Formats: sequence, structure tokens, C-alpha cells
Amino acid sequence: MATIPKDGKLDSSLSLLREGNHFIPRRCQRHQSDIFQTRLLLEPTLCLHGEAAARLFYDQSRFTREGAAPGMLKKTLFGEGGVQGLDGEAHRIRKQLFMSLMSATNIRELAELASEEWLTAIDSWQRRERVVLLHAVQEIHLRAACRWADLPLYEAEIAKRCADIAAMIDGGGGGGIGWRYWRARRARICSEAWVGDLVERIRAGRLAVDKERALSRVCWHQDADGQLLDTQTAAVEVLNLIRPTVAIARYVTFAALALHEHPQWRQPLQSDASLLDSFVEEVRRYYGFFPFVAARVRDDFTWQGYQFTRGTRVLLDLFGTNRDPRSWQDPTTFQPDRFIRETANAYNFIPQGGGEHDTNHRCPGEWFTQSLIKVAIEQLLTRMRYRVPPQALDIDWSRMPIIPESRFVIDQVEALPYGQAGQATGEIQES
Repeated sequence: MATIPKDGKLDSSLSLLREGNHFIPRRCQRHQSDIFQTRLLLEPTLCLHGEAAARLFYDQSRFTREGAAPGMLKKTLFGEGGVQGLDGEAHRIRKQLFMSLMSATNIRELAELASEEWLTAIDSWQRRERVVLLHAVQEIHLRAACRWADLPLYEAEIAKRCADIAAMIDGGGGGGIGWRYWRARRARICSEAWVGDLVERIRAGRLAVDKERALSRVCWHQDADGQLLDTQTAAVEVLNLIRPTVAIARYVTFAALALHEHPQWRQPLQSDASLLDSFVEEVRRYYGFFPFVAARVRDDFTWQGYQFTRGTRVLLDLFGTNRDPRSWQDPTTFQPDRFIRETANAYNFIPQGGGEHDTNHRCPGEWFTQSLIKVAIEQLLTRMRYRVPPQALDIDWSRMPIIPESRFVIDQVEALPYGQAGQATGEIQES
């Protein structure tokens, strides 16, 4: 039996917080191994890296998600009782609810709603001294998602709801300590109370919503036991539809950063649909903003001579696997056309999880993500001119989740009339 390499520290939790995305790949490189053992929050933990490890990790006969996610993530990012922590038949039934909402029609509709919100926002940005793109796109996506789900969102509450959902995302990597974590916990409590009240009003017949829309579908969903979700769990799952659209604003921010740092791709992107698709995927690969996902060993087994023991927590390295040189050429450089030249699969390209969407824990909103990033790029290229003023655009790769320090500020925004895409439009005016 092979010996699993060990991280030498008594507990590596602080090292994880300091190193973030680099924590697992650095140690795998140090040990020259795709597996090593460490202790996180005083619990023995196995860390896996690479395509072969991802294929193992998404074998549901060997791993379960029940009890895998740290409590701090449930109290901030995921919520208690959400689909991410289910397994087996319970997961299959709940996942069907989400997958049924990911139709081509729904994807197209959300993209159209987002486009409408972008045009309204761009018009208003012309009258503003500066725009912090991350925050502005978070609001665009929240508005579009609530319209898509038929979730009532009043103008007076938009700023608070958006700030709370953004805090849950940003605080998910806070490690259970510090201001970001406690802000995220408070934000989740407030958000679940808001949506839970809507659920109760709908079920009591005091609030009418479209029965075909996501909010109503979650309200009346029957779980594996044939019962409706309790109010708190229903609120969690509604937020699991809305929150990720707000999170996609980070990818949009990185797309804008990539256009700024690689301006030679702006014109080709307007004329080549395959290049635009590849650019979107490269944004997701290069700028993946959560470093790993967790599971537990279902039963004892052996893999590549290593012993896995029932109940052991296991982390799969998303960041490092998406940058593994065995799968990607020159993986630490941003190459917008790589997805035209190189082959991605469900285990070497895992920015939102791996495996099959229907049966594994791969994010069902992946198509929404691709669509909303594409909408944003089209708006940035063809519907507006703007300047990128001097600012701190550095990325702290140890931060979880990552984001440019300035959140990407633009100014001097000018809306462009439809139909000028073929001209030199949307160019960034350098300061």
C-alpha cells in the first residue's frame, strides 16, 4: 500500500487562508503527487489534484457530499439543507428541480432580460462620475434574475438585497473568521427571512406569482419524501437560483479586465462567434474564483495504491486542475482562443464542478453563466465606450474568492446606438 504524502503542520488552516487558490497545487508540486494529507480545522483531510483525481472525486459510488461542506460555508454561501449537501435519491430529486429550469428557453429569456438591464444601466452610467463595474453588474444580474424567477423586488430594497447576496458570496471564503464572514452570516439570515416570507405568502394564497416561474416551482416542489420543502429550505433553494447570477458578476468583471489587458482581441471577438465562446470559457478557466470543493469517502477503497478510509473529508483542487499543464498548454497565460485549439472535458475543465450535470454536483447554472458573460462582453464591445482610469487592478490570488482590488472602475461612459458593432466602437480610452 502506498503512503500518502503529508503536509507537515499540526493544522494547516491558517496556511490555507494565507495561500488560498495556491494551497493545494503548491503542495502537490512539492510532494510530486496528485494527493496529499493535511489537517484543516483539526480534521484529517485528503487533497486531490488533476483530471484523474477529478474522475475519481465525481464517482458517486465512492464519495458523498453529506456532511462534507464546512459549517461556515453552509452559514454563508450555500445555506442549510440546500441541494449542494444532498446525496443519492434525495439529491437526484432536488437536482431535477434545478435542471428543469435550465431549458434553452429559460437561458435565452434570462439573457434577454439581462440585455435589457444592461441598456438601462449604461444609459444611467453616462450621468455618473464613475462606475464600479463589479457592483453595477451585480445589480444588473439581480434585477434580471428576479424578473426571470418572478420574485418581487421593489426599487427601494434593491441596494440592500444586492449587498446581502454579494456579501454571502464574498464571505464564503472568509474562513469562518473576520468581518467578511460575520457580514455574510448576517446577510444570509436577512436574505432567507426575505425569501421565506415570500414563500409563506405564496403558499397561503396572499401573493400571486406565475406558476411556471422559478419562485413558484420551488415553493410547490415535492422532495423525495413527497412533502413540500420547509420554508427555510425553500428559501435556501430560491437563493441558490438567484445568488449564482449575482456571483457571475465576478466573471463579468474579469472579462472586462481581460479585454483591458488584451485589447487586441476586441475587434476579432465582434466578428467570430467561436472566438467569443472560447473567450468566455477562458475567462472561467483562468479566473475561477473558488479554489476547491469538498466530499467525504463513502466506504473504504484503494486508488492508485492509496487507501481511502470511510468518512474522510476530501478536497478537489478546482483552481490547479484548471491550470494543470498535463491538460492545458501554457496554462498560466490567458489565451482566448485555446478552447478552439485544445480539448476540454468534464474533468479537466471544472470551474463550476465536474462530472455530469444531471447526476453529479456540477453546477446546473453553468449555461446561465456562459450566457450572461457573453451578454456582458457584447455590451462592453458594442453598446458603450468607456475609460479605464488609473486604479489598482492587481489580483490577490490568495484571496477567496478572488477579485481585482479596485473591483474594476470605469468612467466617461458613452452609450452607443445599436448597429455600430462593425466600427471601432467600445474601445477603452487609455488614461
